[in-house]
Amino acid sequence: MTVQLGQIAPDFEQDSTAGRIRFHEWLGDSWGVLFSHPKDYTPVCTTELAEVARLKPEWDKRHVKPIGLSVDPADRHKGWEKDIEETQGQKLNFPVLADADRKVSDLYGMVHPEADPTITVRSVFVIDPNKKIRLMITYPPSTGRNFDEILRVIDSLQLTDAHKVATPVNWQDGQPVIIAPSLSDEEAKQRFPQGWKTLRPYLRIVEQPKLPR
Repeated sequence: MTVQLGQIAPDFEQDSTAGRIRFHEWLGDSWGVLFSHPKDYTPVCTTELAEVARLKPEWDKRHVKPIGLSVDPADRHKGWEKDIEETQGQKLNFPVLADADRKVSDLYGMVHPEADPTITVRSVFVIDPNKKIRLMITYPPSTGRNFDEILRVIDSLQLTDAHKVATPVNWQDGQPVIIAPSLSDEEAKQRFPQGWKTLRPYLRIVEQPKLPR
């Protein structure tokens, strides 16, 4: 199955380190980050899982629930968790799905037979409270994921969902943004009474509105 941006994230029920999870029910009205690992006891993923756990205050601030996935069974995950804590100095604080039957991997297109039909590729899916997929990234095996970038994208999504703006290249929270082209100048005056800078009729720069937190 191939999932696409904007579609409803496939629901599933699967075992995890936190017990049986019904995905949509578990998400509730939160945002979600679903990210996969080829298998347990892999070096790059060991560092990634620790970083996701370390970022718990940042996920909580944005109302995001992270959840990992590996094709190994839950009892094997438990042993890996001990290694992660001992080598990275961080205990896991989110569930890791045990996708031994590849059910979730197949739903989300995480298995690429031409790469290796027995393991998942390293995918990331950001899912909004309406259960829609808003971001998909696939990383190569040798490159660790940049979770600061994933947080940045979530900030952008939450900001642009709340206000008629878009975020420019390399945008960070607090920097100027772009007024959406769909908004007329008259409409923009209602939303941004402080004014803006017009570089071109289609490129209007305004101070960033407040993030909805």
